[in-house]
Amino acid sequence: MEETKLSVELNKTLIYIRDLDNCPPSYLNDPSRKEFFEIVWLKNENALHTVKGDELLKGDWIYLIPPYRVHQLNKAGKKGILLSFKRDILDDDVKEFLLDVFKIFNIQGEFSCLQISEETAGQLGKVYQLLEEEYQRENNSLVIIKALLKVFLLQLVRIKEHNFTVQDINEKRVYEFMVLLEMNYQQVRNTDFYAGKLGISSKRLNQILKEKLDKTGMQLIHDRIILEAKRQIIHSENTIKEISYDLGFTDRPYFSRFFKQHTGLSPEQFQNEAKAHIVAKFNTLF
Repeated sequence: MEETKLSVELNKTLIYIRDLDNCPPSYLNDPSRKEFFEIVWLKNENALHTVKGDELLKGDWIYLIPPYRVHQLNKAGKKGILLSFKRDILDDDVKEFLLDVFKIFNIQGEFSCLQISEETAGQLGKVYQLLEEEYQRENNSLVIIKALLKVFLLQLVRIKEHNFTVQDINEKRVYEFMVLLEMNYQQVRNTDFYAGKLGISSKRLNQILKEKLDKTGMQLIHDRIILEAKRQIIHSENTIKEISYDLGFTDRPYFSRFFKQHTGLSPEQFQNEAKAHIVAKFNTLF
């Protein structure tokens, strides 16, 4: 691979593709990296997050990490691929497709993870191979790259939606709640609204969420607000006061109390710890 490809400046590109064992520090430490959606496909590896039952399961795992993420993924020594792209590469696409993409990256909050079967890995691999081949061409076509990226993302949308809806009606309700939450959490922060949209009572919604996610609707709403607060504190140039207003808190001290209640830290303490962590261990999941 040409040296110019390895040292590509992220702020001047829309898409970035690498094998994980060939992912240089110039990418990992580039400030522009925060603007990218990241797809990390681990191949025949253990999961990097806690799996139900605390079992370490070996297989193919796809991590979908949104821009301005709180977490970073530890790629050290892992087999697989990294596919990163900016939102700009999709911006001329249809609204429904864009919403589907944003949903699969944010549906579980800080990152989404899919374990994929050998058959599904084979199907995705065919599309990825075409995408990588076009990307590596000296005179590659952005039109072709965008088309192949769209096919790859549509396959991920199908896998993600299947995982949420295949089991039972309540799995589907959880999925629909999380989609509604992603679109409305900054404006609407009561469980009644979401239950009404789903056509069930708040009590029933909380029962379902507690059964499937071990959290109530209000806890999930608060989790989503805290996640956005963390993202903005880490990545935004706004002051804590400006961030609190942006998140719908008209009282700055109330925002600080709310944040500390849910994280154990004041916004300022979290900001300082995050800065120190990024300097020391930028490429880790914390």
